[in-house]
Amino acid sequence: MIPKNTICLWYDGAALDAATFYAATFPDSAVGAVHRAPGDYPAGKQGDVLTVEFTVCGIPCLGLNGGPEFTHSEAFSFVIVTDDQAETDRLWHAIVDNGGQESQCGWCKDRWGLSWQITPRILTEGYTDPDRAVARRTFEAIHTMRKIDIAAIEAARRG
Repeated sequence: MIPKNTICLWYDGAALDAATFYAATFPDSAVGAVHRAPGDYPAGKQGDVLTVEFTVCGIPCLGLNGGPEFTHSEAFSFVIVTDDQAETDRLWHAIVDNGGQESQCGWCKDRWGLSWQITPRILTEGYTDPDRAVARRTFEAIHTMRKIDIAAIEAARRG
């Protein structure tokens, strides 16, 4: 059963592939029910995967195979908070090395065009630090990075 508040993500025929990748990559993630089209529709045929219920880090999602009309943009992204460099590297490389692409400041896109922010906890702590000098140094440091380097963030915080 679909939860009352669910994120719907539009795919061009790849909802099940994406959900399976997310479930294998992120903790507290799983593929749930797969629903097939009861009849032909503009983006597919009867029996094709129409929707996939899945969770990403505990967030309920519905993948909709709606066709090529709409694509993902950076206006929506998943923010995945990491605890150390190993976790940051693992998740970043899982996305980028499997057909995705790097962006700036901890952002990347998966092969379906969905944006992800792989954000070490220390990064948020740094740019929200009550000491405005620490916050500024942290903020300036992230603008030089693609994948976040925790050692460099720690150095920026220390000044």
